[in-house]
Amino acid sequence: MDTEIARRFLAEQRRHPHHHGHVDYERQLDYDLNRHSPPIETLRAIPGWGSDLDKKNRPAVPMERTPPRFIHVPEGQPVQQAQTVEVFCSPERPGITPIFGTAQPPKWLSSAIRRLAYKLPENDLRHWLMLIAADRVNMVEGIVDDLAHGHVPNVLGEMGIRSELRYNPAGLVRKALITTAVVGGIMALRKRRRGY
Repeated sequence: MDTEIARRFLAEQRRHPHHHGHVDYERQLDYDLNRHSPPIETLRAIPGWGSDLDKKNRPAVPMERTPPRFIHVPEGQPVQQAQTVEVFCSPERPGITPIFGTAQPPKWLSSAIRRLAYKLPENDLRHWLMLIAADRVNMVEGIVDDLAHGHVPNVLGEMGIRSELRYNPAGLVRKALITTAVVGGIMALRKRRRGY
């Protein structure tokens, strides 16, 4: 089989020495692909099929425009939002962005941790670890804030205990045992230190 292919290839090279059989190979490849591809009706039933075809054959062409419809792009930077809360900025990109969120202004200990984190460059691992720690501290601050305003948070419900009990009871038991062991170990260490 291989010798027959080699013979045909050499014969083709002798007849057309300038293309070395590449053109015929490409023709054969095109023929094979077209022979094995599904009919056009089947392809048209696929959602999104043909989006990269010629623009004249695309269904959205009558609605497309050149230039696009959004042609009144404002020149320059967007108007700077008024800064009413502290906004942390990376030392690598000084200055605040034109628009920023103010729903959760920084406060208490978590903001102090974030302030320290943003003094470090973003490629420093301490920057990201401090931001993660600030998020955890902020969660505790939220519970304290709820209690200060007379709202008792449903911590167990917010942790998804009901869903865990319903869909993953073995995992919930494992977590409870680990938590009990850790808390028990800490209490045992405290008692031991008090005894000395």
